[in-house]
Amino acid sequence: MAPHAETTSSELALEGMVHNIEKTASSLTNGHTSNGVVANGFKSPTLVELDASLLEITYTTNPRPVPAPNCAEVKAQKTCTDHMVTCVWTSSYGWHAPQLRPYGPLTLMPTASCLHYATECFEGMKLYRGYDGALRLFRPNLNANRMLLSATRIALPAFNPSQLLSLIVKLCATDGPKWLPPSRPGSFLYIRPTLIASDSALGVQKPSEATLFIILSCFPTLDQKPAGMRLLASREDMVRAWPGGFGYAKVGANYGPTLICQADARQRGFDQILWLFGEGAEVTEAGASNFFVVWRSKEGRVEVVTAPLEGRIILDGVTRRSVLQIVRERLAAGSGGLLGGTGLEGVRVVERTYGICEIVEASREGRLLEAFVCGTAFFVCGVSEIEWKGESIRMPVGSDGCGDYSRLIKGWLKGIMYGKERHEWGYIVEEEGIPA
Repeated sequence: MAPHAETTSSELALEGMVHNIEKTASSLTNGHTSNGVVANGFKSPTLVELDASLLEITYTTNPRPVPAPNCAEVKAQKTCTDHMVTCVWTSSYGWHAPQLRPYGPLTLMPTASCLHYATECFEGMKLYRGYDGALRLFRPNLNANRMLLSATRIALPAFNPSQLLSLIVKLCATDGPKWLPPSRPGSFLYIRPTLIASDSALGVQKPSEATLFIILSCFPTLDQKPAGMRLLASREDMVRAWPGGFGYAKVGANYGPTLICQADARQRGFDQILWLFGEGAEVTEAGASNFFVVWRSKEGRVEVVTAPLEGRIILDGVTRRSVLQIVRERLAAGSGGLLGGTGLEGVRVVERTYGICEIVEASREGRLLEAFVCGTAFFVCGVSEIEWKGESIRMPVGSDGCGDYSRLIKGWLKGIMYGKERHEWGYIVEEEGIPA
């Protein structure tokens, strides 16, 4: 028998994603996909692509009152703004005209694919009211690009990320002025773009219909934890994601199976699960956030360490990416000594696989300086304790729940988000509101 090359599940998934993009959004390829994979010259049929310029608008006739920040209603996380954006895709036509319409229920058949086969992906973003009066998004192009990656991983239709971003901006421009008034600088709304398979046919098959919707939700502030965050390390029989899977995609199937572990951790007084993987108990994520540790290496250098993306088991978080970039730009180790204006030593950024045992060792040797989590929901939040196999690993935090490095990083990013610092990551939304 002639030898043949093995094809891995990861390669099959990538091939399927490429074909999906070629077929449903050929304008993205032009011979290549957005991540540089050759598209083999495939020519798409005449499916209509997502086009924000076709947006049909129907304003609400029953506007809702705006709740006070962090009140009980906001903490319940059930209140959304007056409008939402929806758009349907079908395999026979492509993307239909999107609609901006009053917020309300979606109509799904009980046999809808998303209810049975987890064909659903989403993004988490925020709209910020700046201290300079402007409305801003934070690096929204990264969220739009990632949603395309997530959608094609689970056989949902592709789209041009710039068109998705245009629809997000339009909804923000419409509801932002009322729900984030200039009198509330430093406030935000949570943005949830979601794509679900709304195909009504049962059966394990690629969906022939999908529905995109975008909502704006009132959300409480989650990063203010004066005592810091307490993490419970996962047990050996708990796995969040695995190589060749879909841990890197923001799909609902990544979250549902973790909820029972999360509930157990909270019953024991912890805030989140620190997810470990494999025989080496590799550190991956904390809850639904990326995780960072700051320690002094055995050679004496201060390092900011986080798990790498190469294994494709952690999410390429927008906040994670921003933390890494801003640390490299503003906290990079030079010739030694303190960095001007910070009072802190320069650091070396390290993205590598590491185990919980290394954190334990650094703690025992007095080299562990601090740890923090980051993500859209929790933003940047310091970690005060990790429990693993009955051993408590403690880290100092200030009255704001942060360590020295995480406090500085958080301040820099918050300044960009809320307009205290003019930066290319801040995407200004031109306000429109509802016409009188």
